[in-house]
Amino acid sequence: MTKVAPAREEHHELRADGITAAGSIVMAVAGSAPAYSIAATTAVLIAAAGLAGPAALLWCGIPMLGIAWAFSYLGRADVNAGAAYSWVGRALHPVLGFFAGWALVVSATIFMVAGALPAGAATVSLFNEKAADNTLLVTVVGAVWFLIMAGAVLVGVRVTARAQWIMSTVEVAILVLFAVLAIVHAASGHHAGPSFDWSWLGFSHFSGITGAGGFVGAALVAAFYYWGWDVSSNLNEETKNGRKAAGRGGIIGVIIVFLLFEVFTIAVQVILPAKTIADSNGNLLSILGEEIWPGIGGKILIIAVALSTIATLETTLIQVTRTLFAMGRDHTIPLAFGRANPRWRTPAFATIVVTCVSLILFVGSNFLGSVGEILSDAVSSIGLQIAFYYALAAIAVVVAYRRIVLKSVKNFIFIALWPGLGAIFMVVIFIAAIPSSPLIVILIGLGALVIGVVPVIVFWRKGKAYYGRRPLELPEELVTSQISIVSNDPRVE
Repeated sequence: MTKVAPAREEHHELRADGITAAGSIVMAVAGSAPAYSIAATTAVLIAAAGLAGPAALLWCGIPMLGIAWAFSYLGRADVNAGAAYSWVGRALHPVLGFFAGWALVVSATIFMVAGALPAGAATVSLFNEKAADNTLLVTVVGAVWFLIMAGAVLVGVRVTARAQWIMSTVEVAILVLFAVLAIVHAASGHHAGPSFDWSWLGFSHFSGITGAGGFVGAALVAAFYYWGWDVSSNLNEETKNGRKAAGRGGIIGVIIVFLLFEVFTIAVQVILPAKTIADSNGNLLSILGEEIWPGIGGKILIIAVALSTIATLETTLIQVTRTLFAMGRDHTIPLAFGRANPRWRTPAFATIVVTCVSLILFVGSNFLGSVGEILSDAVSSIGLQIAFYYALAAIAVVVAYRRIVLKSVKNFIFIALWPGLGAIFMVVIFIAAIPSSPLIVILIGLGALVIGVVPVIVFWRKGKAYYGRRPLELPEELVTSQISIVSNDPRVE
């Protein structure tokens, strides 16, 4: 009688050690897309906050850094490509965890639709500025860039990391160069705007922000600036010493982009007249570069914007595919999403599906008529989704580490106080933004979240391992160090 060999269980794992600790920082910076954010969003920020744009960035940056600390400590307890999806699910409740992950998936998909157009426009304008108004050409070029980045994400994290090193290093080098030139330019008296005042940072009062509604609007725009640094956490399974390096990369990344955002926002307000800023139409960095370095400065900064946009398309695709991979692995969505290609060790199915969906939405949105309004409303809705899942992650770290947060001053500040303030900040702007947001923004921002109810119901039984709520265990080294501190205390018998 022939014995039938037992079926071998398939193991779908991502490629370990594909990213270094330094690469994790590069990914975090690329995820926030400093050049793209400055070019596309500064005019919107100044419209919402007036001269207090730098203050909005500062007072949003402080709680954002607290959330980065939350991600760091949660990553030390659970190395998982799903990041907030897994952490919130284990620390608070699995359903909340699923919706934290779902918020990232929908916000990232919306952003990829909105982000491919500037990638095409920036590329085309390098060769012919007038051609940047050609919707068909810009759409085709943006789609090509998106497919190239999707190909890099598909064939392996090491290819992705190399591409990010090149693009982000050049981008940041250009930004640092022009930051120095902007300071020199402003100091020499060549500016059309007002002179810098410390009130711009909100230390005495918020110049230009009218009421609580104005502050909330400015805070949502500022949150969109920073968003994306947490891609380093979604890559923790693929990072060397990911338990610590991924979270540390996110923290350093937030600090780097904060400094760049502040310098350029102040430079824009000092060097350019208010009307030029208002009429910039997403081309602000090019205008600033031309003013600082006539003849060539604008072109150089367009290169930075193009590289930044292309790089952030790649990191956003990484975030959404890694989150879908973790969900598929837990059977909370179709299992196919949780399968890794045996050769490339990447979530190939998830990458292909997201690429196809994003391309269809991207091409369709650009030929439906009022393209600008569609993309503007889509991007505005992302702020709500960002605030939602960042707040849940910050609450999760306080709950998960509650037994040791009072064991030391360091624990209290970096695990409880700072992330807790970040959570409160995000909850407040999430709730306060809803009444003042246009209906279409609410429908996209909250409606996309509500759709997540469908997979929760459909896959509740199949995902019983996830929905069985495995408690989040604290890192052994932290628990041990706290026990050691207590045992060495002479007051303890």
